[in-house]
Amino acid sequence: MAGFYPAYPRQTLIALRTLVWKETHRYLRIWLQTLVPPAITMTLYFVIFGSLIGSRVGPMDGFSFMEFIAPGIIMMSVITNAYTNVVSSFFGAKFQRHIEELLVSPTPNYVILAGYVAGGVGRGLFTGLIVTIIATFFADLQIHSIPITISVVFLTAVLFSLGGFINGVFARKFDDIAIVPTFILTPLTYLGGVFYSLSMLPDFWARLSMANPILYMVNAFRYGILGQSDIPLATAYLLILGFITAGTFFSLWLLRHGTGLRS
Repeated sequence: MAGFYPAYPRQTLIALRTLVWKETHRYLRIWLQTLVPPAITMTLYFVIFGSLIGSRVGPMDGFSFMEFIAPGIIMMSVITNAYTNVVSSFFGAKFQRHIEELLVSPTPNYVILAGYVAGGVGRGLFTGLIVTIIATFFADLQIHSIPITISVVFLTAVLFSLGGFINGVFARKFDDIAIVPTFILTPLTYLGGVFYSLSMLPDFWARLSMANPILYMVNAFRYGILGQSDIPLATAYLLILGFITAGTFFSLWLLRHGTGLRS
C-alpha cells in the first residue's frame, strides 16, 4: 500500500500535480456532462421557485425571495458537484482497477487523498461560479463579505469532496454511489434552509432543523452574500472544520488499511 516507500518532496509534488491535473482534466474534458447540466438545473430553480413562485411568496427576512434563495441554490450546486465528482472518479478507478497502480506506488496516502479532493473542489467551485453568474440575471446580489463567502464555499467543497471519497471507498457497485446522494444528501440539502428561513418554522421543526449540518453551511454562505443568517457564524465554521478534520483522518485511515480496496 502507499506510504510504505520513502517519498521525496520533488516526487511528491509531481505526484500531487499529476493527480490534480488528471482529476481536473477529467471533468473539463466532458464539460457537456459535468458543467452544463447543473447550470440548466439551477436555472430552472431560479425560474420556477424564484420568478414564478417567489413573486407570490414576497420578501423573506428583508430580502426579495429571489435574493434569499440565490445563495442556497449556489451552495446546492457546489455540494452536489464536489461530492459527485470524487465518488464517481474514485469508484471508477476501483472498478477499472487502475487505483491499484497508484496504491503500490511511492505516492503517500495524503497525496492520493489531496489529489482527488482537489478535483472535487475544483468542479464544485467551477459549477458554483457558473451558477453565481446565472443568479446575477435573476437577482441583484451584493456580496456582504468576500472573505466569508470564499472561505465558506471552499471549505464546504472540501468537506463534500471528502464525503464523496469515503462513499467511493465503500461502494462495491455503481448503484452504491447513488445511495448517499439520493437518500441522504438530497433530502438534507432541500431541508437545509435553501428555500426558507428558520423563522418560518414552528419551534419543534426549527430545533430539529438545527441537527442538519447543511443548514449551517447554507446560512454561513448566505451571510457572506446577504449579511443575514439564522445561525451563529462561528458555530458554522466550527462544525465545517470539525467535519473536515474527522473526514480527513477517516479517509487516510481507510487508505492505510486498504478498506474496500483489497480484493
